[in-house]
Amino acid sequence: MKEKIFAAFAVIIAFFVGIMGTIGVYRYFPVKEEVKTSSTSTATVSVKEENDLKGAIEKVYDSVVLVQSYKNGTLSSTGTGFVYKKDDKYGYVMTNEHVVDDATSVKVKDINGNEIDAKVLGGDEFSDIAVLTIDEKAVIEVAVLGDSTASEIGDTVFTVGSPLGEKYMGTVTKGILSGKNRNIDSGSFVMELLQTDAAMNPGNSGGPLVNMAGQVIGVNSMKFVKDEIEGMGFSIPVELAKSTAEKIENGEKIVRPYVGVTLSELSNAYYLYRNGIDIDSSIKEGVVIVSVEKDSPASDIGLKSGDVVTEFGGKKITSISAFRSILYKYNVGDKVEMKYIRGKNTKTVTIHLNKES
Repeated sequence: MKEKIFAAFAVIIAFFVGIMGTIGVYRYFPVKEEVKTSSTSTATVSVKEENDLKGAIEKVYDSVVLVQSYKNGTLSSTGTGFVYKKDDKYGYVMTNEHVVDDATSVKVKDINGNEIDAKVLGGDEFSDIAVLTIDEKAVIEVAVLGDSTASEIGDTVFTVGSPLGEKYMGTVTKGILSGKNRNIDSGSFVMELLQTDAAMNPGNSGGPLVNMAGQVIGVNSMKFVKDEIEGMGFSIPVELAKSTAEKIENGEKIVRPYVGVTLSELSNAYYLYRNGIDIDSSIKEGVVIVSVEKDSPASDIGLKSGDVVTEFGGKKITSISAFRSILYKYNVGDKVEMKYIRGKNTKTVTIHLNKES
């Protein structure tokens, strides 16, 4: 009997000791309060970012349109565009030049599904920018153009577009700005582009790349994405797009300087052999002049077949597309220093750039 009373007494004492211990832990080691505070703070940040994104999307979403290119009455391709300007007559839609370059007629479809006749005001192959006009009464919203140079790697960005055509128009994809000033070779020239991991697919071409303020910082172009690349999208910086668009709006013909030469890659040994050109084996970098046009800037300074251009404007030349990219940053009338190798001798000359006649 005494043993049972002692056991019961021990249980009661243990119970009270446990309660007092728990109170002590809460009082002197308030772990749960810290965890709760941390959890609440994280949730608040998440909600704020989500709300910021929704607000940014709302600022640009209604300006985006589906671009439908027709060839002789048959739909030939689709892409994306966005209204970036409006006056008392027209709304101006920016898109990629490659989306509309072969079109005999173009229509756009707004986010509400209304189909609108559009006119191609002009386009430029190098910048891959084209401008369309529509009736100003058809404009729902005008996108705000931002500043890509103010954006930093890691910034949240998103796209609005029509991947795979009309069925998925208005699709929003989110990512980060993965890189700036990426030199991407299109095969005919090199462009300095913005890189993002926001998903892009055929049909996204011409759509806006947008920052968290709802401002357009780039124009997406699938032209520069190879089939084997995943998770890498490229956009034309808005500064280049805007500059090109303004020239098109003003009816200016976009002219770029030319040198007046036919070029070959240094590695194209068979083509060089067929043209009777033998390059010294010590030359590892540059582009080879195959022929020179009469009365051109190149002929004026005495360039000849077989010369290897190694530098232009202080920039090393690694390929034909790189040469064009550097050349096109200059204006007609500029004088530029260039280096070339003839035989084994390096020469430096100044070329006066002209426009193609």
